[in-house]
Amino acid sequence: MNFPESDWKLLRLLHSAALERYCARVLDDCAVVMRDDTRSAHDRYLRLVGLVRERDDRVAAAFDDSRRSTAIQRLAAMINLGVVNGVELGQFTPATRASATALAEIFAPTGKHPKAG
Repeated sequence: MNFPESDWKLLRLLHSAALERYCARVLDDCAVVMRDDTRSAHDRYLRLVGLVRERDDRVAAAFDDSRRSTAIQRLAAMINLGVVNGVELGQFTPATRASATALAEIFAPTGKHPKAG
């Protein structure tokens, strides 16, 4: 698919806001793990390390390697993370929206259906 210039510009603008949303969510999740007084400090540490590693993989899939040739994949990954809202998604051309949402559906984690946050 040819990724239109207008969509590429929009994705580059959206990138920072979506990354900030995701990182804020990850930090909130980390805080929950750290505050869990029902677990030992070592268990919390292990859970925190695992959480950060898992989320780092997700952030890489959605936000690294930002090129026009990978734009649909990045947008689909952002949709799966729930960091693109409906208004933002609606600004893309219909073809880009359709391709990104179809790809997000294909790669959605089992039992989850992607939606614009």
